[in-house]
Amino acid sequence: MCVQHREEEAEPSPPQTSTGSGAQNDSGTSQEPFPWDIGVFDAHCHPTDTMGSISAISTMKVRVLTVMATRAQDQELVSEVASKHGVLHREVLKSPDLSRPDQNRIIPSFGWHPWFSYQLYDDRVSNPTYDGTREGKAAHYDQILTPAPSSKDVSFSQGLCDPRPLSEYLEETRKRLVKFPLGLIGEIGIDKAFRLPVTGALDVEHKQEEGITPGGREGRRLSPHRVQVAHQAAILQAQLKLAGEMGRPVSVHGVQAHGVLYETIAECWKGHEKSLLNRKQRRQIAPGAEDFASDTDDTEDDDEDDGKSHVKAKQKTDSGRSRQQAFPPRICLHSYSGPVEQLKPYIHPSVPAKVYFSFSSAINWGAGGKEKVDDVLRAVPDDRVLVESDLHRAGEQMDASLEEVCRKVCHIKGWGLREGVEILARNWQEFVLG
Repeated sequence: MCVQHREEEAEPSPPQTSTGSGAQNDSGTSQEPFPWDIGVFDAHCHPTDTMGSISAISTMKVRVLTVMATRAQDQELVSEVASKHGVLHREVLKSPDLSRPDQNRIIPSFGWHPWFSYQLYDDRVSNPTYDGTREGKAAHYDQILTPAPSSKDVSFSQGLCDPRPLSEYLEETRKRLVKFPLGLIGEIGIDKAFRLPVTGALDVEHKQEEGITPGGREGRRLSPHRVQVAHQAAILQAQLKLAGEMGRPVSVHGVQAHGVLYETIAECWKGHEKSLLNRKQRRQIAPGAEDFASDTDDTEDDDEDDGKSHVKAKQKTDSGRSRQQAFPPRICLHSYSGPVEQLKPYIHPSVPAKVYFSFSSAINWGAGGKEKVDDVLRAVPDDRVLVESDLHRAGEQMDASLEEVCRKVCHIKGWGLREGVEILARNWQEFVLG
């Protein structure tokens, strides 16, 4: 989940430092000097939620921030920041050295977050939920929110924004991705837990933080209304398909929805899975006739063999099919909070997309979650791990958060610090650049 609009944002504690190489803190993580010189990459953050902090980007130690858009109010802000601070060419990422402190620091990502999915209606279907009228607005929200607002508060729907057409948003996103050839799609996903904030003034005990981009919760109380999962899934699938058409990676949010999230994503690659051959079948093919390379060592049971199988790297395609596809080439499940068991379908050798899992101190190592996330992290293949801050303010705190999570990941994975930071940097570049 994101932290950018939570009532109480988790504040990552600054890592302790030690001049002694190999020193350990109480958690056992190494406190040797941190190797910023290798290049550290934040896979998911929201500094445009606090525009006053953007000037701090040029002084940060992190090499690149992958900056997420989530709603109407921040799409253009992400674009503007990327125009000034963006990585324009992949060649500049080959070295951690910065030739210009105000450039080459941002990869933009444009997406419509599930928290705000109620603000869109699918105008591509035969019977859209919104017809442009005042009555239609109430009908839209009654249809896609649960409980239906009219059953609780007839004025609630009228306090919400007028829904906008999904096709319009997708076309705007397409144009932004053309403008930024290295841009991603995100933050997108499914969230069963989130409830819409009430409309109207902020709670009296809260003050809107100065400089916060509007459009989020902003200190308001939460209503009982949630966005129905079917509507969230439709908005998610539309963005996944756009990512496939544009050949762009995606950053995905999932809370209390691990099963339905996987089903929604997997629906996009249905019919395009990589084919699996058992050992007997492989022996029947002439050497060199097919490329059986695989990114994983996973195996699958086979009745006619010893249980081993390999991935046939050649993806099933229709004759004459273009390079466009219905699913993203690379997917990041950000601040992954699912169980170990849920990793398996994402990293199965038949999956045609490469799925990564990113981790943040702000979300993953909260109260009571340490043992769970440690086990999950150990189970994630080394080449699928990413790190992130998921914070909404650029500057020293974001650097501290990234250092903290890098140290945690290296300790849990059993990597040396420099070795681990190199692995994480390589993983991020492969996720973003392919």
